[in-house]
Amino acid sequence: MQVQQVLVRPVVASETQRYQDLMQEHHYLGSQRNFGATLRYVALLGDVWIALLSFSGASLKCAARDQWIGWSYRQLNMRLKLVVNNSRFLILPEGRVPNMGSRLLSLCQQRLSSDWQETFGHSLLLLETFVDPRYFRGTVYRAANWLHLGDTKGFSRTSTGFTPYHGLLKMVFVKPLRHDAQILLSSPHLDPPYHTGSRNLVLTAEHMCSLPHYFIGIRDPRRTQGRRHRLATVLSIAAAATLCGARGYPAIWEWAEELDDKARERFGCKRINGSRSVPSLSTIRTILIDVGPENLDRALQGWNKTYGLQDESLIINGNTMCATC
Repeated sequence: MQVQQVLVRPVVASETQRYQDLMQEHHYLGSQRNFGATLRYVALLGDVWIALLSFSGASLKCAARDQWIGWSYRQLNMRLKLVVNNSRFLILPEGRVPNMGSRLLSLCQQRLSSDWQETFGHSLLLLETFVDPRYFRGTVYRAANWLHLGDTKGFSRTSTGFTPYHGLLKMVFVKPLRHDAQILLSSPHLDPPYHTGSRNLVLTAEHMCSLPHYFIGIRDPRRTQGRRHRLATVLSIAAAATLCGARGYPAIWEWAEELDDKARERFGCKRINGSRSVPSLSTIRTILIDVGPENLDRALQGWNKTYGLQDESLIINGNTMCATC
């Protein structure tokens, strides 16, 4: 068999059942459920199927990978879509010849980023996979110049979180799709070609505590009588919700309602009837309308100078806040 004559292409919809049946029959984990974004590939020699591969969303947590990249939790949250997992790799009996595995990985790596861009709207920077040492040694990945970063911590992901420690460690391998992938994933600013369109930002305790201080200088347009929430508290919550992707007054209020007691304390929410209360929807709407984007922008410029210049995901201005409504 001439390894150089092998071709790799995506599996089309009409072939999905055949793909799953072969996985169920030949792969030690069986067929694969479709979790989120997934691309499946078939390797062919002429018209003969000789191998199957799939690439799916990356693991939410992997200490060895995250330490190697060196990204912050916020960067991980926003850029995880730039990493994909080689979730299945099966060489069928017809394709089991020397050097086939590394050849197949190389062919997939050459086209995967562009296929992902066409299908899901953004390109990729890094591949990952997990190898069970009870069955394999990762020889194929080593031959294809993947990096062995260490082992997992012995936990498995479930629909509700992670299982208790079970001691079944897996080897962690990664393959950069660019020579500077590690630098890009951990850099303060990321070029537009790698923006995924997602803003699932998670603010740190420091961000929450710092925001109210930048709004103290704004004049409160409300009458003194009947004020339940400090102006700085309302504006900082609105700014934080906008940073985390909330668009519109109801979304900002719903985001605030989901804050736990500790987060509410960081924003300066007062205790009312024994618990910390967040501003109502009408309060948020009224204040954002009355304060105006110019005043918000001046206040947020100071916050941006401290935090936004180090991380483009944190940049926000008054017009952005008002435009969400």
